[in-house]
Amino acid sequence: MHAFEFPPEFRARDIETNGTTIHVRSGGSGPAVVLLHGYGETGDMWAPMAMDLARDRTVVVPDLRGMGLSAKPAGGFDKKTQAVDVAGVLDRLKIDGADLVTHDIGNMVGYAFAAQYPKRVTRFVLIDAPLPGIGPWEEILKNPLLWHFRFGGPDMERLVAGRERIYLDRFWNEFSATPSRFGEAARNHYAQFYAMPGAMHSGFMQFAAFDQDAMDNKAFLAKGKLAMPVLAIGGEKSFGRTMAEIMRFAATNVSEGVIPDSGHWIMEENPTATITMVRAFLETAH
Repeated sequence: MHAFEFPPEFRARDIETNGTTIHVRSGGSGPAVVLLHGYGETGDMWAPMAMDLARDRTVVVPDLRGMGLSAKPAGGFDKKTQAVDVAGVLDRLKIDGADLVTHDIGNMVGYAFAAQYPKRVTRFVLIDAPLPGIGPWEEILKNPLLWHFRFGGPDMERLVAGRERIYLDRFWNEFSATPSRFGEAARNHYAQFYAMPGAMHSGFMQFAAFDQDAMDNKAFLAKGKLAMPVLAIGGEKSFGRTMAEIMRFAATNVSEGVIPDSGHWIMEENPTATITMVRAFLETAH
């Protein structure tokens, strides 16, 4: 259950970069860690983890392009471009390097960031979502639960206009081990953001970019695997150990983690285990 409240010393600001405006919350002190959210949520999903990590780290939590309180631009939803958004945010905050902790579409942006700026990423935690074009991607696409990867366009936007909560409930319910743990307050909170003008369009565009992302990722991979330590976490009732299998195609130093009693929505379903596992990995020596 979320309060969505970041520690009081955190500052929220809008950072203009890469032709758009990214909403960012940041606070704490020490080595930097960047938390990237995914679809159906905003950076607010990370509030409990941010509170824990801010005790000894500088924590940076953006809303991805087109999502949450970030601007809703016409394009740039390929993950390679969104990685440049993240680089611009870190530049503005005068942060050279950071650990990355990512979930869902955040994984895809994080991978594009780590591949383009390997010297800026010390450790990388990816949670419960595949990478376009990497490893078993084509097989994963055949899962009927992932119908939304190909769903979009103007008529789809008309279908969901005013019904954002109904659309999002499908994901919160079907990708949970225990849907009730994604509580009513959280559902209302996120549905408000996705009902903002341009938000559903931007969400559809995140998925529409997957074919381009797959091409970009294959090009990244052709230059070599990621070398920094990687922790690949799956929800026990979702990707589970498959996350590590996927990441072994993309990185040379991969550790495996599974969040027990959880589906996809790890910060709602089992935040304590998630925070504990992430912190333990971030505290390991280089």
